[in-house]
Amino acid sequence: MAVPYRQKSKPSILKKIAIALLTLIVIVGLIILIFWLVVRPVPLDYTVEHASVNGFNITSKNELNAMFNLTLRALNPNRRMSVYYDDVDISVWYDGQMIAFTKASPFFQPHKNTKRLDVEADSKYTPLTNQAAKDLTHDKSIGNIGLEVRVRAWIQFKVGIFKSVHYKLKAYCTPVNVGFSPKSATSFDRVYCDVDI
Repeated sequence: MAVPYRQKSKPSILKKIAIALLTLIVIVGLIILIFWLVVRPVPLDYTVEHASVNGFNITSKNELNAMFNLTLRALNPNRRMSVYYDDVDISVWYDGQMIAFTKASPFFQPHKNTKRLDVEADSKYTPLTNQAAKDLTHDKSIGNIGLEVRVRAWIQFKVGIFKSVHYKLKAYCTPVNVGFSPKSATSFDRVYCDVDI
């Protein structure tokens, strides 16, 4: 008796697509793993090194005039990754209200580099809520104001000859305690910032 001939079934189109997708996922995963092993990206680090205020005045209309002098430190601890800062905004906040603002010049930060940013955030006739004006006046009478400094920047990473797309960096530095006495100008405690990209 003869054994019947069995035809090999052809793989279906769905099976081929599934195998192709799985192969693509594995290849992309390997590329990401190799990139991470070679570059070993480390988060950027920001601190406020010094902060002072000049010309602090609240008008009878609850408008603030002041010049906030800030020294920020941007650290790129990466061994193989540089950073382009294309647009850098620095703002000073008090009790959820922005009270001063400035822009820093664009800059390039090579790998394993620390960049010092000395900026002056200006507040000219900035309207305050009644409560913020009252609280600021009270804090000034005590001799110390607790502020928040925010940094927002559009950045690009560079590894070798490759540049990434733009990312938005956000750094939140709080509490930045600014004193009014001459002693406070020399005794400032460094403030570490939370950085999100």
